[in-house]
Amino acid sequence: MEIEIKGIHKSFQGTPALIPTDLTLRQGQFTTLLGPSGCGKTTLLRMIAGLEQPDGGEIYSAGKCIYSAGNKTDVPAHKRHFGMVFQDFALWPHMTVFENVAFGLKAAKQNAGLREKVTEALAMVRLRGMEDRYPHQLSGGQQQRVAFARAVAIRPALVLFDEPLSALDAVLREEMRVEMMSLVKDMGLTALYVTHDQVEAMSMSDEIVVMRKGEVLQQGTPETIYGAPRHPFVASFIGKSNWLEPNCSMVRPEQVRWSRSSADDLSYVATVRHVSYVGERYEIRLQVDGLDQWTAYSVSRIAVGERITLYIPPKVICRMQDRTGTVAEERKDTKRVLAVSR
Repeated sequence: MEIEIKGIHKSFQGTPALIPTDLTLRQGQFTTLLGPSGCGKTTLLRMIAGLEQPDGGEIYSAGKCIYSAGNKTDVPAHKRHFGMVFQDFALWPHMTVFENVAFGLKAAKQNAGLREKVTEALAMVRLRGMEDRYPHQLSGGQQQRVAFARAVAIRPALVLFDEPLSALDAVLREEMRVEMMSLVKDMGLTALYVTHDQVEAMSMSDEIVVMRKGEVLQQGTPETIYGAPRHPFVASFIGKSNWLEPNCSMVRPEQVRWSRSSADDLSYVATVRHVSYVGERYEIRLQVDGLDQWTAYSVSRIAVGERITLYIPPKVICRMQDRTGTVAEERKDTKRVLAVSR
């Protein structure tokens, strides 16, 4: 089952929240919409779900049109056969675990074999035996599993995740990240995931769609997004970037060398400003002569204030195809964007 989005766009109070956007969600893939608050990612997800009406464009599910401004087609959310997992779990507090999962099936009018479907969904998320508990009797991770079971019990064509792990603590978030990704893959589901967390996006996704100010800047595998960013915002938002030329060319911290590897290496003189021990290595902050601050990694501690020479192999330099826009510019516009986007 493939979801195809053609020219979808949306404005709030005359201000664009999403410019005309084309996107294809391939069957069985885990696709993540990644970007800062107010970039339009949740607006796009809600329009796919049928919870927000676009101003124009078309949406197709398995070749069938479920939204078209031109043809005045707008299939209601409950008839799109999509599952959704929300940030705040959205469980009914007065219903048991069983009743919460069954609610999704009843809403989709899948009443045949209801008990078997609920039991199967709860088994998938390792919650068998907890059918009679209420949400307040569960941990945050267990509540999230109930929300996931409710979404997948209907065997949806697409599962939509709206920042589902942001309410969990760091350790539980990491555990749930692995578990959720495994469940999606094991069940062969097509998933669209919204987050502002780069680690979630990089570790979970088959494809990442990086958004900024209502626009898709780049779409690709995690390896491509990190290793070959086309836009300076993408380079700065995902991972750490050391700029050789502002908005034009950069290298990642792990590509900085402490000794020359070939005669072609570029050399830069820098002063060590800060050293952080992060477990398997030291993270070194450096002020490079004539340039901005850089980050590099070392297996041994280097003294603050020491003058050193850094080396960059030309082949690791990443050059931007689109040289406009930075994270700093995004921060200046955040307040304006938040006022019109969601």
